[in-house]
Amino acid sequence: MSIFSKLFGGSAPTQAASEDYNGYQITPTPVKEAHGFRIAAKIEKDGKTHDMIRADTYGSSDAANEASVSKAKQVIDQMGERMFTQATGGGQTHS
Repeated sequence: MSIFSKLFGGSAPTQAASEDYNGYQITPTPVKEAHGFRIAAKIEKDGKTHDMIRADTYGSSDAANEASVSKAKQVIDQMGERMFTQATGGGQTHS
């Protein structure tokens, strides 16, 4: 990492690979913030998409990617298909 990257915030988060979980496709999409990376992920199934974002932040993009996948799995386990039909307060749904 160059000295300019260290001084001026570095680059965008490292894009992690998508992961299949119980028939859903999870793609971590952490958001660069002033003091770290905010948890976010795209959850897809059968042409439907839910963009999940949470308030939690992590110091590295790798940690945020890992936490994003973990949180997305929790949302899938708790909400299932309902995440695509109702607002969950933490994301947007697209058909």
